[in-house]
Amino acid sequence: MIKLAPEGWPFIIICAGLMLAAAGLYGMLAALPFLLLTLFMLYFFRDPERVTPGDKDAFVSPADGRVIVVKDVREPEYLNADTKQISIFMSPFNVHVNRAPCSGRVKKVKHNKGKFMAAYKDEASIRNENIGMVLETAYGDILVRQVAGFVARRAVCRKKEGDLLSAGERYGIIKFSSRVDVYLPKDAVVEVKPGDKVSAGETVLGRL
Repeated sequence: MIKLAPEGWPFIIICAGLMLAAAGLYGMLAALPFLLLTLFMLYFFRDPERVTPGDKDAFVSPADGRVIVVKDVREPEYLNADTKQISIFMSPFNVHVNRAPCSGRVKKVKHNKGKFMAAYKDEASIRNENIGMVLETAYGDILVRQVAGFVARRAVCRKKEGDLLSAGERYGIIKFSSRVDVYLPKDAVVEVKPGDKVSAGETVLGRL
């Protein structure tokens, strides 16, 4: 049986209810669009199991999608440190459940209101609605930022300050297309490049 993210059930139930109502009132032809929408919701909110590498020095991808940014940056808001930024764009066809890039304790979770420009734009990382989560780890503080996009209007972080996370553990979801930024230590050796496709909890983004 396909595992589904709990955040998807309201969407699935509403679409299925509209399908049944349309079928009862107007027949199966009228219900067909709602059937397709229900199937899409089941597909979109899928939450497959993943096998996370056991390497203690590895940072795994927090999201499914395509790498759009790999660069050295000074992160001023949370870390106040030189970092390696890796950004991943998620299309509506990717799994949208987010996973921890490494093990650590949640040091801070902050929701920032903002705009809803296209998530692949570089300025969307800061100007869009987002949730920043700082993990306190054996390698220093790591920042993961869930960024809402033009379609995605809702990011969900399931964890709170003080919670412990294991590498590859589920911690949240962004509904519909969006992006996730992760800021690794400046001395991390990055193993991906822009254009690469990555899988949450499985693909190694970099190593110390």
